[in-house]
Amino acid sequence: MDHINELLTQKIGLGTAPLGNMFREVPEEEAQATIEAAWNAGIRYYDTAPFYGAGLAELRLGKFLSKQNRDDYVLSTKIGRVIEDETEEKEGLFTNGRTNKITTDYSAEATHTSIDQSMERLQTNRLDFVFVHDLSPDFLGDEWIAKFEEARTGAFLVLDDLKKQGVIKGWGLGVNTTIPIELALQLEQVHPTISLQATQYTLLDHEDTLRRMMPEVEQSNSAIVVGAPYSSGALLGGGHYNYGEIPGEVQIKINKLTEVAESHGVSLKAAALQFSSAHPAVAAVIPGSTRPDRIKEDLDALQETIPEAFWQELIEKQLISAVAPLPL
Repeated sequence: MDHINELLTQKIGLGTAPLGNMFREVPEEEAQATIEAAWNAGIRYYDTAPFYGAGLAELRLGKFLSKQNRDDYVLSTKIGRVIEDETEEKEGLFTNGRTNKITTDYSAEATHTSIDQSMERLQTNRLDFVFVHDLSPDFLGDEWIAKFEEARTGAFLVLDDLKKQGVIKGWGLGVNTTIPIELALQLEQVHPTISLQATQYTLLDHEDTLRRMMPEVEQSNSAIVVGAPYSSGALLGGGHYNYGEIPGEVQIKINKLTEVAESHGVSLKAAALQFSSAHPAVAAVIPGSTRPDRIKEDLDALQETIPEAFWQELIEKQLISAVAPLPL
């Protein structure tokens, strides 16, 4: 993981899924102001994907970063989806994104095509990290095993070769579950070095990840980027949990976390960011936003002093795992 830490000198980056018009239509001016606020605040790691608005997030990020020195920032995107010229009716997370048709394909040929497309949209001649996107049952259902095999004999080999050649600095999976990462780390033919795991190493959800995935990551000398550290905003009073509605039992847990935080004068944003970044396998945490003022909030939250008594009460009330690494 040392080579990853040399690149990711900060524990925080900017996730750009919201900039692909996730959940709502984001004006171009607001999107550019958000990226600029992150840059001006010193953030130098940016993650994106073709899936985010059918290329919209990449286009917006490229518009800003193309004006910066390429050696001054770290950039990751994803493969697994090719953006077509033809259009289609949109629904789901990115209803308000571009209307270009998206084809899911983890083959070697599609991987090369996806990378070329992304670099064009991002206006760059190189990528640092590439993640195999949504190769997981939550997106692919029962088909995910067949698609994993497609990626194993296609995308994984391409990315591993690009890493060996020094074309990219690292690769892995970008998923909302943990099993695909665990399986990929156990393969003998290829060697993922960094993966993006969203939603499953947060203040709300981490027990299974601590028990299964994190030991695999550490044993393989790999690293994790944590996405969606606020559980899609649920921890901060938002209306979504892991990209969907908030279940009743989850809201009860949020209420309990909020009550403990308020009693110690701690913000849940600070607790969430610091918890997710405290594990030694975590190279960075990448909250996403479309509000420029939220960037400074995130950076301040990482620096907020949180008393040990707060974490101890969470453990005593069984709101977090007793074996989770803590920011003490």
